[in-house]
Amino acid sequence: MERPGYYGRFGGMFIPEILVATLQELQAAFEAVKRDPSFWKMYQSLMATYSCRPTPLTYSENLTRHFNAPHFYIKREDLNHTGAHKLNNVMGQGLVVQRMGKRRVIAETGAGQHGVATATMAAKFGFECMIYMGEVDVARQRPNVFWMEQLGATVVPVKDGSRTLKDAINEALRDWATNMDTTHYVLGTVCGPHPFPEMVAYFQSIIGKEAKAQILSEVGRLPSRVYACVGGGSNALGIFQGFLYDSEVELVGVEAAGEGLKSGKHASRLASEDASVGVAQGYKTYFLQDDDGQMRETHSVAAGLDYIGVSPILAAYHEEGRVRFEAATNDEVLEATRLTMKKEGIIPALESAHALACTFREASQMSSDDVILVNLSGRGDKDIFTIADALGDESWKRFIGKKAEAYSA
Repeated sequence: MERPGYYGRFGGMFIPEILVATLQELQAAFEAVKRDPSFWKMYQSLMATYSCRPTPLTYSENLTRHFNAPHFYIKREDLNHTGAHKLNNVMGQGLVVQRMGKRRVIAETGAGQHGVATATMAAKFGFECMIYMGEVDVARQRPNVFWMEQLGATVVPVKDGSRTLKDAINEALRDWATNMDTTHYVLGTVCGPHPFPEMVAYFQSIIGKEAKAQILSEVGRLPSRVYACVGGGSNALGIFQGFLYDSEVELVGVEAAGEGLKSGKHASRLASEDASVGVAQGYKTYFLQDDDGQMRETHSVAAGLDYIGVSPILAAYHEEGRVRFEAATNDEVLEATRLTMKKEGIIPALESAHALACTFREASQMSSDDVILVNLSGRGDKDIFTIADALGDESWKRFIGKKAEAYSA
Protein backbone atom coordinates (compact mmCIF):
# COMPACT_ATOMS: atom_id res chain seq x y z
CA MET A 1 0.00 0.00 0.00
CA GLU A 2 1.37 3.40 -0.97
CA ARG A 3 -0.77 5.22 1.63
CA PRO A 4 -2.78 3.75 4.50
CA GLY A 5 -6.09 2.63 3.05
CA TYR A 6 -4.97 2.91 -0.57
CA TYR A 7 -4.08 0.18 -3.07
CA GLY A 8 -2.47 1.92 -5.99
CA ARG A 9 -4.99 4.61 -6.88
CA PHE A 10 -7.93 2.79 -5.30
CA GLY A 11 -9.45 2.67 -1.82
CA GLY A 12 -9.43 5.55 0.62
CA MET A 13 -11.96 6.86 3.14
CA PHE A 14 -14.56 9.07 1.42
CA ILE A 15 -17.05 9.55 4.21
CA PRO A 16 -19.13 12.25 5.88
CA GLU A 17 -17.41 14.01 8.77
CA ILE A 18 -19.82 12.44 11.26
CA LEU A 19 -18.29 8.97 10.60
CA VAL A 20 -14.61 9.95 10.78
CA ALA A 21 -14.20 9.40 14.53
CA THR A 22 -16.02 6.04 14.38
CA LEU A 23 -13.80 4.76 11.57
CA GLN A 24 -10.70 6.00 13.34
CA GLU A 25 -11.83 4.09 16.44
CA LEU A 26 -12.30 0.96 14.34
CA GLN A 27 -8.92 1.42 12.66
CA ALA A 28 -7.21 1.73 16.05
CA ALA A 29 -8.93 -1.41 17.33
CA PHE A 30 -7.96 -3.35 14.20
CA GLU A 31 -4.33 -2.19 14.36
CA ALA A 32 -4.19 -3.35 17.99
CA VAL A 33 -5.55 -6.74 16.96
CA LYS A 34 -2.91 -7.16 14.24
CA ARG A 35 -0.14 -6.33 16.72
CA ASP A 36 -1.42 -8.84 19.29
CA PRO A 37 0.13 -12.26 18.54
CA SER A 38 -2.45 -13.98 20.75
CA PHE A 39 -5.41 -12.66 18.76
CA TRP A 40 -4.89 -14.74 15.59
CA LYS A 41 -4.44 -17.87 17.74
CA MET A 42 -7.69 -17.07 19.56
CA TYR A 43 -9.41 -16.46 16.21
CA GLN A 44 -8.13 -19.75 14.75
CA SER A 45 -9.22 -21.63 17.85
CA LEU A 46 -12.70 -20.12 17.66
CA MET A 47 -13.02 -21.04 13.97
CA ALA A 48 -11.77 -24.57 14.62
CA THR A 49 -14.17 -25.28 17.48
CA TYR A 50 -17.20 -23.34 16.20
CA SER A 51 -16.91 -23.44 12.43
CA CYS A 52 -15.22 -26.73 11.50
CA ARG A 53 -12.03 -25.18 10.18
CA PRO A 54 -9.89 -26.01 8.37
CA THR A 55 -12.42 -26.72 5.63
CA PRO A 56 -11.34 -29.67 3.47
CA LEU A 57 -9.79 -29.77 0.03
CA THR A 58 -11.67 -32.17 -2.25
CA TYR A 59 -10.12 -33.88 -5.27
CA SER A 60 -12.85 -33.89 -7.94
CA GLU A 61 -12.00 -37.14 -9.67
CA ASN A 62 -15.16 -37.32 -11.77
CA LEU A 63 -14.80 -33.78 -13.14
CA THR A 64 -11.14 -34.48 -13.86
CA ARG A 65 -12.15 -37.58 -15.84
CA HIS A 66 -15.02 -35.77 -17.55
CA PHE A 67 -12.80 -33.03 -18.98
CA ASN A 68 -9.86 -35.37 -19.56
CA ALA A 69 -7.45 -32.54 -18.77
CA PRO A 70 -6.43 -30.84 -15.55
CA HIS A 71 -6.76 -32.19 -12.02
CA PHE A 72 -9.62 -30.41 -10.24
CA TYR A 73 -9.39 -29.57 -6.55
CA ILE A 74 -12.13 -27.72 -4.69
CA LYS A 75 -11.66 -25.73 -1.49
CA ARG A 76 -14.82 -26.50 0.46
CA GLU A 77 -15.95 -23.23 2.02
CA ASP A 78 -19.48 -24.58 1.52
CA LEU A 79 -18.75 -26.79 4.53
CA ASN A 80 -17.92 -23.82 6.76
CA HIS A 81 -20.56 -23.19 9.44
CA THR A 82 -23.60 -21.34 7.96
CA GLY A 83 -22.71 -22.67 4.51
CA ALA A 84 -20.25 -20.12 3.13
CA HIS A 85 -16.98 -18.28 3.66
CA LYS A 86 -18.81 -15.31 5.18
CA LEU A 87 -18.49 -16.53 8.78
CA ASN A 88 -14.69 -16.16 8.64
CA ASN A 89 -15.01 -12.39 8.48
CA VAL A 90 -17.93 -11.86 10.84
CA MET A 91 -16.51 -13.95 13.65
CA GLY A 92 -13.27 -11.97 13.42
CA GLN A 93 -15.17 -8.71 13.46
CA GLY A 94 -17.24 -10.01 16.37
CA LEU A 95 -14.08 -10.41 18.43
CA VAL A 96 -13.10 -6.85 17.52
CA VAL A 97 -16.57 -5.58 18.52
CA GLN A 98 -16.18 -7.25 21.91
CA ARG A 99 -12.90 -5.38 22.41
CA MET A 100 -14.57 -2.08 21.51
CA GLY A 101 -17.41 -2.72 23.97
CA LYS A 102 -20.27 -2.21 21.51
CA ARG A 103 -23.46 -4.24 21.84
CA ARG A 104 -25.30 -3.76 18.52
CA VAL A 105 -24.29 -4.88 15.03
CA ILE A 106 -25.78 -4.11 11.63
CA ALA A 107 -24.99 -5.55 8.22
CA GLU A 108 -26.00 -5.54 4.58
CA THR A 109 -26.56 -8.71 2.60
CA GLY A 110 -27.35 -9.71 -0.98
CA ALA A 111 -27.33 -13.50 -1.24
CA GLY A 112 -28.22 -13.66 2.44
CA GLN A 113 -25.15 -15.66 3.47
CA HIS A 114 -23.48 -12.65 5.09
CA GLY A 115 -26.75 -11.85 6.83
CA VAL A 116 -27.05 -15.38 8.21
CA ALA A 117 -23.40 -15.32 9.28
CA THR A 118 -23.83 -11.96 11.04
CA ALA A 119 -27.00 -13.11 12.77
CA THR A 120 -25.16 -16.25 13.87
CA MET A 121 -22.24 -14.24 15.23
CA ALA A 122 -24.64 -11.89 17.05
CA ALA A 123 -26.39 -14.85 18.68
CA LYS A 124 -23.04 -16.34 19.71
CA PHE A 125 -21.74 -13.09 21.25
CA GLY A 126 -25.06 -11.74 22.52
CA PHE A 127 -25.32 -8.67 20.29
CA GLU A 128 -28.47 -6.97 19.07
CA CYS A 129 -28.58 -7.43 15.28
CA MET A 130 -30.26 -5.71 12.31
CA ILE A 131 -29.79 -6.81 8.69
CA TYR A 132 -30.53 -4.63 5.65
CA MET A 133 -31.44 -6.49 2.47
CA GLY A 134 -32.80 -5.29 -0.86
CA GLU A 135 -36.47 -6.16 -1.37
CA VAL A 136 -35.63 -8.07 -4.57
CA ASP A 137 -33.08 -10.19 -2.70
CA VAL A 138 -35.49 -10.78 0.20
CA ALA A 139 -37.83 -12.43 -2.30
CA ARG A 140 -35.25 -14.56 -4.11
CA GLN A 141 -33.36 -15.59 -0.96
CA ARG A 142 -36.30 -16.32 1.31
CA PRO A 143 -34.70 -19.36 3.05
CA ASN A 144 -31.85 -17.20 4.32
CA VAL A 145 -34.25 -14.48 5.47
CA PHE A 146 -36.12 -17.11 7.49
CA TRP A 147 -32.94 -18.25 9.24
CA MET A 148 -31.79 -14.70 9.99
CA GLU A 149 -35.09 -14.04 11.72
CA GLN A 150 -34.97 -17.31 13.65
CA LEU A 151 -31.47 -16.45 14.84
CA GLY A 152 -32.88 -13.29 16.41
CA ALA A 153 -31.99 -10.66 13.80
CA THR A 154 -34.36 -8.02 12.49
CA VAL A 155 -34.40 -8.09 8.67
CA VAL A 156 -35.23 -4.76 7.01
CA PRO A 157 -36.29 -4.96 3.31
CA VAL A 158 -34.85 -1.97 1.42
CA LYS A 159 -37.26 -0.58 -1.16
CA ASP A 160 -35.10 2.20 -2.61
CA GLY A 161 -33.30 2.16 -5.97
CA SER A 162 -32.84 -1.23 -7.60
CA ARG A 163 -33.71 -2.88 -4.23
CA THR A 164 -30.54 -5.01 -4.28
CA LEU A 165 -27.15 -5.07 -2.57
CA LYS A 166 -25.98 -1.52 -3.27
CA ASP A 167 -29.19 -0.14 -1.80
CA ALA A 168 -28.84 -2.34 1.29
CA ILE A 169 -25.31 -0.93 1.82
CA ASN A 170 -26.60 2.64 1.54
CA GLU A 171 -29.28 1.98 4.15
CA ALA A 172 -26.82 0.31 6.52
CA LEU A 173 -24.51 3.33 6.26
CA ARG A 174 -27.41 5.64 7.17
CA ASP A 175 -28.15 3.54 10.25
CA TRP A 176 -24.50 3.57 11.29
CA ALA A 177 -24.25 7.34 10.99
CA THR A 178 -27.24 7.65 13.34
CA ASN A 179 -26.17 5.04 15.91
CA MET A 180 -22.38 4.98 15.74
CA ASP A 181 -21.81 5.21 19.52
CA THR A 182 -23.50 1.86 20.18
CA THR A 183 -23.29 0.13 16.81
CA HIS A 184 -20.67 -1.59 14.66
CA TYR A 185 -21.27 -2.04 10.93
CA VAL A 186 -20.17 -5.57 10.00
CA LEU A 187 -19.41 -4.86 6.35
CA GLY A 188 -19.38 -8.17 4.54
CA THR A 189 -16.92 -7.74 1.72
CA VAL A 190 -13.56 -6.15 0.85
CA CYS A 191 -15.13 -2.83 -0.14
CA GLY A 192 -16.14 0.36 1.61
CA PRO A 193 -14.00 2.94 3.39
CA HIS A 194 -10.69 2.10 5.06
CA PRO A 195 -10.10 -0.02 7.17
CA PHE A 196 -12.86 -2.37 5.93
CA PRO A 197 -11.13 -3.74 2.78
CA GLU A 198 -7.95 -4.53 4.73
CA MET A 199 -9.82 -5.93 7.74
CA VAL A 200 -12.12 -8.23 5.77
CA ALA A 201 -9.17 -9.45 3.68
CA TYR A 202 -7.22 -10.12 6.89
CA PHE A 203 -9.88 -12.45 8.28
CA GLN A 204 -10.63 -14.13 4.94
CA SER A 205 -6.92 -14.89 4.42
CA ILE A 206 -7.52 -17.99 6.52
CA ILE A 207 -8.88 -19.61 3.33
CA GLY A 208 -5.68 -19.09 1.33
CA LYS A 209 -3.40 -20.07 4.20
CA GLU A 210 -5.25 -23.36 4.60
CA ALA A 211 -5.55 -24.01 0.85
CA LYS A 212 -1.84 -23.53 0.17
CA ALA A 213 -0.82 -25.92 2.94
CA GLN A 214 -3.44 -28.46 1.83
CA ILE A 215 -2.53 -28.47 -1.88
CA LEU A 216 1.18 -28.79 -1.09
CA SER A 217 0.44 -31.69 1.25
CA GLU A 218 -1.92 -33.37 -1.21
CA VAL A 219 -0.15 -32.79 -4.53
CA GLY A 220 3.36 -31.77 -3.53
CA ARG A 221 3.29 -28.62 -5.66
CA LEU A 222 1.37 -25.42 -6.22
CA PRO A 223 -1.67 -25.25 -8.53
CA SER A 224 -1.37 -23.89 -12.05
CA ARG A 225 -4.47 -21.72 -11.59
CA VAL A 226 -6.73 -20.63 -8.75
CA TYR A 227 -10.32 -19.61 -9.60
CA ALA A 228 -12.83 -17.73 -7.45
CA CYS A 229 -16.04 -15.83 -8.11
CA VAL A 230 -16.01 -12.06 -7.58
CA GLY A 231 -18.84 -9.89 -6.32
CA GLY A 232 -17.25 -7.52 -3.85
CA GLY A 233 -14.32 -9.91 -3.70
CA SER A 234 -14.00 -11.35 -0.19
CA ASN A 235 -13.83 -15.05 -1.06
CA ALA A 236 -11.53 -14.37 -4.01
CA LEU A 237 -9.07 -12.32 -1.96
CA GLY A 238 -9.37 -14.90 0.78
CA ILE A 239 -7.96 -17.69 -1.34
CA PHE A 240 -5.75 -15.51 -3.59
CA GLN A 241 -3.78 -14.28 -0.57
CA GLY A 242 -2.32 -17.75 -0.15
CA PHE A 243 -0.71 -17.53 -3.61
CA LEU A 244 -0.14 -13.83 -4.34
CA TYR A 245 3.63 -14.07 -4.21
CA ASP A 246 3.86 -17.33 -6.18
CA SER A 247 4.31 -15.99 -9.69
CA GLU A 248 3.84 -19.40 -11.28
CA VAL A 249 0.23 -19.52 -10.00
CA GLU A 250 -2.30 -17.71 -12.20
CA LEU A 251 -5.14 -16.11 -10.25
CA VAL A 252 -8.51 -15.83 -12.02
CA GLY A 253 -11.49 -13.86 -10.71
CA VAL A 254 -14.86 -14.59 -12.30
CA GLU A 255 -17.61 -11.97 -12.37
CA ALA A 256 -21.28 -12.15 -13.34
CA ALA A 257 -21.88 -11.75 -17.08
CA GLY A 258 -25.64 -12.10 -16.50
CA GLU A 259 -27.37 -12.22 -19.86
CA GLY A 260 -24.11 -11.32 -21.63
CA LEU A 261 -21.54 -8.53 -21.44
CA LYS A 262 -23.10 -6.81 -24.47
CA SER A 263 -26.65 -7.07 -23.12
CA GLY A 264 -26.43 -4.31 -20.52
CA LYS A 265 -27.76 -6.84 -18.01
CA HIS A 266 -24.71 -7.97 -16.08
CA ALA A 267 -22.61 -7.15 -13.00
CA SER A 268 -19.12 -7.30 -14.47
CA ARG A 269 -16.77 -4.47 -13.58
CA LEU A 270 -13.25 -5.65 -14.41
CA ALA A 271 -14.02 -8.13 -17.21
CA SER A 272 -16.20 -5.71 -19.16
CA GLU A 273 -15.75 -2.30 -20.73
CA ASP A 274 -18.80 -0.86 -18.99
CA ALA A 275 -17.17 0.19 -15.71
CA SER A 276 -15.17 3.29 -14.89
CA VAL A 277 -13.31 4.62 -11.88
CA GLY A 278 -15.37 6.60 -9.42
CA VAL A 279 -16.11 7.22 -5.75
CA ALA A 280 -19.16 5.81 -3.99
CA GLN A 281 -20.10 4.19 -0.68
CA GLY A 282 -16.94 5.49 0.95
CA TYR A 283 -14.20 4.33 -1.43
CA LYS A 284 -12.67 4.66 -4.89
CA THR A 285 -12.76 1.79 -7.37
CA TYR A 286 -14.36 0.65 -10.64
CA PHE A 287 -18.13 1.08 -10.66
CA LEU A 288 -20.85 0.36 -13.20
CA GLN A 289 -21.92 3.98 -13.65
CA ASP A 290 -23.04 6.32 -16.41
CA ASP A 291 -21.17 9.41 -17.65
CA ASP A 292 -22.76 11.48 -14.88
CA GLY A 293 -21.54 9.12 -12.17
CA GLN A 294 -25.01 7.67 -11.54
CA MET A 295 -24.95 3.96 -10.72
CA ARG A 296 -26.43 1.62 -13.29
CA GLU A 297 -28.68 -1.30 -12.52
CA THR A 298 -26.93 -4.65 -12.39
CA HIS A 299 -28.12 -8.16 -13.11
CA SER A 300 -27.04 -11.65 -12.12
CA VAL A 301 -28.76 -14.93 -11.38
CA ALA A 302 -26.63 -14.90 -8.21
CA ALA A 303 -27.73 -12.27 -5.69
CA GLY A 304 -24.28 -12.14 -4.05
CA LEU A 305 -22.59 -10.99 -7.27
CA ASP A 306 -25.22 -8.39 -8.13
CA TYR A 307 -23.13 -5.38 -7.09
CA ILE A 308 -22.04 -2.16 -8.77
CA GLY A 309 -18.47 -1.97 -7.42
CA VAL A 310 -15.51 -4.20 -6.69
CA SER A 311 -12.82 -4.35 -4.04
CA PRO A 312 -10.18 -1.62 -4.40
CA ILE A 313 -7.59 -4.30 -3.65
CA LEU A 314 -8.74 -6.39 -6.61
CA ALA A 315 -8.94 -3.28 -8.80
CA ALA A 316 -5.26 -2.67 -8.03
CA TYR A 317 -4.33 -6.30 -8.79
CA HIS A 318 -6.27 -5.99 -12.05
CA GLU A 319 -4.25 -2.95 -13.14
CA GLU A 320 -1.00 -4.62 -12.05
CA GLY A 321 -1.90 -7.72 -14.07
CA ARG A 322 -1.62 -10.03 -11.07
CA VAL A 323 -5.23 -11.21 -11.30
CA ARG A 324 -7.00 -12.01 -14.57
CA PHE A 325 -10.72 -11.29 -14.66
CA GLU A 326 -13.31 -13.21 -16.66
CA ALA A 327 -17.10 -13.42 -16.56
CA ALA A 328 -19.68 -16.21 -16.79
CA THR A 329 -23.26 -15.91 -18.05
CA ASN A 330 -26.36 -17.09 -16.23
CA ASP A 331 -26.71 -20.00 -18.66
CA GLU A 332 -23.09 -21.09 -18.16
CA VAL A 333 -23.53 -20.89 -14.40
CA LEU A 334 -26.67 -23.01 -14.39
CA GLU A 335 -24.99 -25.62 -16.57
CA ALA A 336 -21.94 -25.65 -14.30
CA THR A 337 -24.21 -26.08 -11.28
CA ARG A 338 -25.98 -29.01 -12.92
CA LEU A 339 -22.72 -30.67 -13.99
CA THR A 340 -21.13 -30.31 -10.55
CA MET A 341 -24.18 -31.84 -8.89
CA LYS A 342 -24.33 -34.76 -11.33
CA LYS A 343 -20.60 -35.50 -11.37
CA GLU A 344 -19.53 -34.82 -7.79
CA GLY A 345 -22.67 -34.77 -5.65
CA ILE A 346 -21.85 -31.21 -4.60
CA ILE A 347 -24.49 -28.46 -4.78
CA PRO A 348 -22.64 -25.16 -5.29
CA ALA A 349 -24.03 -21.73 -4.56
CA LEU A 350 -24.84 -19.87 -7.77
CA GLU A 351 -22.12 -17.35 -6.85
CA SER A 352 -19.49 -20.10 -6.59
CA ALA A 353 -20.76 -21.72 -9.78
CA HIS A 354 -19.42 -18.70 -11.71
CA ALA A 355 -15.90 -19.82 -10.81
CA LEU A 356 -16.76 -23.38 -11.79
CA ALA A 357 -18.25 -22.24 -15.12
CA CYS A 358 -15.07 -20.40 -16.10
CA THR A 359 -12.95 -23.33 -14.97
CA PHE A 360 -14.94 -25.73 -17.14
CA ARG A 361 -14.76 -23.35 -20.11
CA GLU A 362 -10.97 -23.12 -19.89
CA ALA A 363 -10.24 -26.74 -18.97
CA SER A 364 -9.58 -27.77 -22.57
CA GLN A 365 -6.76 -25.20 -22.77
CA MET A 366 -4.83 -26.98 -20.04
CA SER A 367 -2.89 -30.23 -19.92
CA SER A 368 -3.47 -33.34 -17.84
CA ASP A 369 -0.45 -32.34 -15.75
CA ASP A 370 -2.03 -29.09 -14.61
CA VAL A 371 -3.64 -28.68 -11.22
CA ILE A 372 -6.65 -26.35 -10.87
CA LEU A 373 -7.90 -25.08 -7.52
CA VAL A 374 -11.43 -23.65 -7.28
CA ASN A 375 -12.77 -21.86 -4.22
CA LEU A 376 -16.32 -23.10 -3.61
CA SER A 377 -17.38 -20.12 -1.54
CA GLY A 378 -20.80 -21.44 -0.54
CA ARG A 379 -23.40 -24.15 -0.89
CA GLY A 380 -26.53 -23.95 -3.01
CA ASP A 381 -29.30 -24.71 -0.52
CA LYS A 382 -30.28 -21.03 -0.50
CA ASP A 383 -30.69 -21.05 -4.29
CA ILE A 384 -33.18 -23.91 -4.52
CA PHE A 385 -36.07 -21.75 -5.74
CA THR A 386 -33.94 -19.72 -8.16
CA ILE A 387 -32.41 -22.87 -9.65
CA ALA A 388 -35.80 -24.59 -9.88
CA ASP A 389 -37.25 -21.59 -11.70
CA ALA A 390 -34.30 -21.42 -14.10
CA LEU A 391 -34.60 -25.12 -14.87
CA GLY A 392 -38.35 -24.79 -15.50
CA ASP A 393 -39.40 -26.82 -12.43
CA GLU A 394 -42.35 -25.11 -10.74
CA SER A 395 -43.27 -28.02 -8.46
CA TRP A 396 -42.00 -26.09 -5.42
CA LYS A 397 -44.61 -23.38 -6.08
CA ARG A 398 -47.38 -25.99 -6.07
CA PHE A 399 -45.95 -27.50 -2.88
CA ILE A 400 -45.84 -24.15 -1.08
CA GLY A 401 -49.35 -23.37 -2.28
CA LYS A 402 -50.67 -26.62 -0.81
CA LYS A 403 -48.86 -26.00 2.48
CA ALA A 404 -50.32 -22.50 2.67
CA GLU A 405 -53.82 -23.87 2.06
CA ALA A 406 -53.31 -26.49 4.79
CA TYR A 407 -52.20 -23.90 7.32
CA SER A 408 -55.06 -21.50 6.51
CA ALA A 409 -57.55 -24.36 6.88
